Amino acid sequence: MIDLHTHSYPHSDDSFMSVNELIDGSKSSGLDGICLTDHDIFWAEDEIRELSRKHNFLVFQGCEINTESGHVLVFGLEKYEFGMHRAEFLQASVEKVRGAMIAAHPYRRRFLEEPAVRPGIRNEMLEQASHDIFFQMCQGIEALNGRGLTIQNEFSLELGGILNSNMTAGSDAHKVEQIGTVATEFQRPVSCLEDLIQELRAGRYQPIDLR
Repeated sequence: MIDLHTHSYPHSDDSFMSVNELIDGSKSSGLDGICLTDHDIFWAEDEIRELSRKHNFLVFQGCEINTESGHVLVFGLEKYEFGMHRAEFLQASVEKVRGAMIAAHPYRRRFLEEPAVRPGIRNEMLEQASHDIFFQMCQGIEALNGRGLTIQNEFSLELGGILNSNMTAGSDAHKVEQIGTVATEFQRPVSCLEDLIQELRAGRYQPIDLR
């Protein structure tokens, strides 16, 4: 099981834990590996290798990129380039290297809890989200977000079903106590970034709630 969505300080300035705390917490919670997906910044490959060696734990390089269409977990790129705030530009960059894109917390901007209790409104939100071409650009959507409310994750799961999309899970941890809530279970062994990307593109995984 791999946590595809994590944040540590200072790479993510809204996180409250160091990368060492993040890795130690993930390791002790029984995960097999994690992806470092800090906001609009990429870890260097040598840093990733050193962290993995130091902790004797699988650590992968990723990034959470903020686009005009939503946040995206990206795997396969090595640096941020101007223009990646546009989903089309980002998709082209990822496809050049045969990487992978996962739509993070897809309920954001598309689901509002208060209006959703009114008859028909939630279905309208689902209908509108299901026609968003942004999701067609991604290899999957994050159906379970560890920091998301149950009602929000239920929306994401139902949206994934409507889209017939591959679905992942990530803790989106910014604090130690948020580690190990959810993870993505892969059907085949994943031992390097190339394996991870291959399996993400193939859709051989499912979201797991560990709470």
